[in-house]
Amino acid sequence: MTVEVFAADEQHDQPVDTLRLVRLAEAVLADEGVRGDAELSVLFVDEGSIAELNKKFLGKDGPTDVLAFPIDEEPTESGRSPDSGGSGPGFTGEVEEAPALLGDVVICPAVAHRNAPEHAGSYEDEMALLVVHGVLHLLGMDHLDDDEAEEMEERERELLARHHGVMTNPRFRPRPAGAPGGPGPAGGAR
Repeated sequence: MTVEVFAADEQHDQPVDTLRLVRLAEAVLADEGVRGDAELSVLFVDEGSIAELNKKFLGKDGPTDVLAFPIDEEPTESGRSPDSGGSGPGFTGEVEEAPALLGDVVICPAVAHRNAPEHAGSYEDEMALLVVHGVLHLLGMDHLDDDEAEEMEERERELLARHHGVMTNPRFRPRPAGAPGGPGPAGGAR
């Protein structure tokens, strides 16, 4: 029984330390009590790709820094189209064997790089914040009202301090998605 975080760097604008950010996501999931077989994907994309997702799922124009797409559905029975045969060797098709799919966090390093000086401080700090922010969204946290926002910000600060370190900007304070200088809109399904 393991929690697995998969990462894919599908952009060339900024360097991404995928291993460090995968470990950060794993640490956040562990601290948040995620146990058993679970999977999470973290994708790093260019501005055009995240702008398309932002428009398609949130109806907003332009690129943002992070989007979170939780998977809220239960696994379905296995089968391939068109023959509805098995899903491959080693998997019996029993739904209990399927890992819990938490969802996808999509981050745009180019936007993170642009926002970092006025927000978290360094590019590395901003990327860490976006990973933590996105994972918390997948786990059900949000910032739709002031109380939720304060709770989420406090948890972000705790997790960043524990697993990332001191933020470069001494005035750093996480801000709700969409706030000037803060993480962009998150949540395709929330």
